[in-house]
Amino acid sequence: MSWLLFLDESGHDHRSMPYEVRGGIALEDREVWPFVQEMQRLELASFGVVLDQFRVEIKGCKMLNRDRFKWAAQGLSMSDDERRKHCRGFLTKGLEKKAPSREEFTAYGQACIEMARGIFQLLRDRRAKLFASVIPRNTERPKSFKADEYLRKDQVFLLERFFYFLETEKQYGLLVMDEADESEDRKFVHRLQDYFQRTRTGRYRSAWIVPTPLFVSSGMTYPVQAADLAIYSLNWGFRLPTRGMNAATRPEIANEFGPWLKQLQFRGDAYRDGEVFQEYGIVFVPDPYVAR
Repeated sequence: MSWLLFLDESGHDHRSMPYEVRGGIALEDREVWPFVQEMQRLELASFGVVLDQFRVEIKGCKMLNRDRFKWAAQGLSMSDDERRKHCRGFLTKGLEKKAPSREEFTAYGQACIEMARGIFQLLRDRRAKLFASVIPRNTERPKSFKADEYLRKDQVFLLERFFYFLETEKQYGLLVMDEADESEDRKFVHRLQDYFQRTRTGRYRSAWIVPTPLFVSSGMTYPVQAADLAIYSLNWGFRLPTRGMNAATRPEIANEFGPWLKQLQFRGDAYRDGEVFQEYGIVFVPDPYVAR
């Protein structure tokens, strides 16, 4: 048996998001296919269509942006059939480059939020675990050889949390990543492999984590889309104020999805230098380039 950690990023364009986040959700191998089937059913139940047919991808920045909440709140909650009917109209007009009606905007906003709620429920039901590392948005990389050649500290901490979980479960872990820029993906893989092969800690953790990640297209991979939604929600709706993670939140996301994030994040025992301590799946790293 094994666990697959579906990874994505949020805020790496350093524009509008409060933090830069790398992380995702882990699913046990036997839960992946049921999860995919349930997401397909949820998509049809929410929108009445398969979004990919309309060139729409399930992403946090699209499902939960401010406009979607504004549209959802501009009318009464619709019945399932009414919402799906108007969603189909909204998406069809999008392809035809026509302006949707007010009802269609309302339906689509409500469907997006309904879909997001359903995804978090599926993650809970399928025993998913959330792992993420967070750094300040404006973090600058030092102009040094080591910064280019070595895995960044927040990325090491992300793998550390996943390792603690796998060690407890006594199961192997696979990293599944959203393919982006091939050149950047290659650089990351080289840094990852160097970490697992050339450092003592990395070699130790490769006992449970497979050192070579798998790359997939997020548009065709529902668990990566779910990871994207979770990481986007974390960026806007989860804080660790005692650790210095205290940027402003969006209340509509923090109130609705913050409790889900707290519930889904890994928590368990970790071991270092003969000591046992409590560890969590979400870690904030104020500066990923300084010594620990």
